[in-house]
Amino acid sequence: MAETVKSPETADVVAVQDEERPARQLSRRPDLLVGVVCFAVSLLVLKQVFFPFAQGVQYYLVIFLGCTLPAVFLCYRPRSRKDTSETDDPGVLDWVLAVSALLTGLYPVLPIPGGGFDEFLDRQGILSTMDIVAGALLLLLVLEATRRTTGLVLPLVCVAFLAYAYYGGFLPQSWGVAHAGIDFGQIVNALYNDASGFYGTPLDVAASYIVLFTIYGAVLNASGAGQFFVEFSFALFKRSRTAPGRTTVLSGFLLGTVSGSGTATAVSLGSITWPILRKAGYPKENAGGLLAASGIGAILSPPTLGAAAFIIAEYLQTEYLTVLVWAIVPTLLYYLGIVLAVEADARRFGAKAVEMAHGKAGKLLLRGGYHFLSLAIIVVFLALDIPPFAAVVYATGVAALFALIARLTRREPVKDWLKDMGVALALGVRGALPVIAVCAAAGIITSTITKTGLGQVLADALVQAAQAISSNPTAVLVLTVLFSAVAVGVLGLAVPVTASFIIAWVVLGPALADVGVADAERAMFIFYYAVLSEVTPPTALAAVAAAAITGGSVIGTMWQAWKYTLPAFLVPIAFVLTDNGSALLLQADFLTVLWVAVVSALAVAVLAVVTGGWAAGPVRWQVRALCVPAAVCLLYLEPIAIAVGVGLCLVAAIAHVVWREKQPVREAV
Repeated sequence: MAETVKSPETADVVAVQDEERPARQLSRRPDLLVGVVCFAVSLLVLKQVFFPFAQGVQYYLVIFLGCTLPAVFLCYRPRSRKDTSETDDPGVLDWVLAVSALLTGLYPVLPIPGGGFDEFLDRQGILSTMDIVAGALLLLLVLEATRRTTGLVLPLVCVAFLAYAYYGGFLPQSWGVAHAGIDFGQIVNALYNDASGFYGTPLDVAASYIVLFTIYGAVLNASGAGQFFVEFSFALFKRSRTAPGRTTVLSGFLLGTVSGSGTATAVSLGSITWPILRKAGYPKENAGGLLAASGIGAILSPPTLGAAAFIIAEYLQTEYLTVLVWAIVPTLLYYLGIVLAVEADARRFGAKAVEMAHGKAGKLLLRGGYHFLSLAIIVVFLALDIPPFAAVVYATGVAALFALIARLTRREPVKDWLKDMGVALALGVRGALPVIAVCAAAGIITSTITKTGLGQVLADALVQAAQAISSNPTAVLVLTVLFSAVAVGVLGLAVPVTASFIIAWVVLGPALADVGVADAERAMFIFYYAVLSEVTPPTALAAVAAAAITGGSVIGTMWQAWKYTLPAFLVPIAFVLTDNGSALLLQADFLTVLWVAVVSALAVAVLAVVTGGWAAGPVRWQVRALCVPAAVCLLYLEPIAIAVGVGLCLVAAIAHVVWREKQPVREAV
């Protein structure tokens, strides 16, 4: 069985295609230094869970950012490099930037003359010249760290918002976006001294939740969970022509618990399952699309959703378990769509059964089933009202304990286990560095929008654009939702998932609220579209990475990925258009949830016919065209629309049967 640890070739693909820029391959000494720093930060994060600083959360965030930001300049090069096989140590400029980030990041808490955290807070609104200089330097360093980890687009967006904050007072006052203007000192104050800006909700979530989950994933992977999940997936399905596709889907879901990145999951999955898919006869583009869809599905699914899910819980002041509950039905519908597409594809191009003997699933489960326990512990502890940051620490401890027991049964030295766990703690923080930089930069945008009131202005403009087309309230709602979906998708093409969610929430969230969409529905709507940007043409990072593994056409792979994920694009619209849509988030009585889920599942099945072109035989384009309005009507979860959708489905089914009987087609075997 292939190891789930990335091969050099796979690592190169992730480095080039992931939404985060490639990290350096450090030589021993700088790598050891970064490892020690990240290990120390992991201990700081764990300490904060049970013994928080008496000075408050902002004090902790200052120390957290001050310690992690320097590591970004040591781990990420100033420009991408195609050859990532050789070591690439930091240069003089990188060390200067790292030291500068350390000093300016920790400046608010350093015991320098006239300094100290309390004194720094007392100067809020009237910062000293030294404060402004330090804050301005930190601003530049955050922008550069973001550029290194995610590219140029997000820093440029931040600069545009800063320019708007400063020059907004020079705009014609008749313009709706004009404001009084904010001087540079007040901008720095808002970013550096207020409990917002750099130290606002995004960074708080990164430091309190996201890092803990990346540490958990690293420990789980170090315990051998990643390899077990893939082996178990291979063993679970019997020999059949659909088994390779099913195995890919299940492996992607399980691997996502130890990855957290849709693109990285797709690439890791591809290195293992692509040879099997190729033997089964999958075309390169179909296989790449399936890999991309499976990778993205991993960060759409409980119990370890993408990073933006933690921000949802924080913004809405709700439990993380509640967000997990909201995601259950949409996740089931997402995987239903993929499974139906797998079944259709396997028959349409005549996939062959492939021998995938990796032992019996029952024996594997008895041997390594303990890897599932830590995942279950997270859910159980959340259900017991234990805070998520504590629950994930307990789950991490359980994963580490089982790893120790497994080592002892194999009579391996305990010191090897200690070393692996120490490395895993460091890797957990190191893997979160790009998210930390993004969250700090996102604080620039959210702080600017809050100070200038731009968010409500843009929201009003969006609603007014919809009202200019139609005055009907339902039409305004539909148009606003469609405009928002397109806006989030376009935004996600340029910036990472976490940043696109944060920006969309503060800009588009108020617009959706103005047309009557409830908090949970609009938050999950924005979340799904932010994540799905990774499979949205023309960038579709996960699809591009999968194409690099399979060698297929990039454009063809993108469209195949879009085909597999189409239900995920349409279902979120369903739960914001009507009151019944909230049942998809389990916010209704059991009977309502049941019939809404059944109708939505029927819609997903109809969409699978549209994209797969197969239903017990090839489906003519006329039938597929008829299925499109049928699915749309079904997803508008109101009785009349559902009746129309069911009627169209019946007409399409009858037409398909009649045409199929006239020209029977023998299925491939």
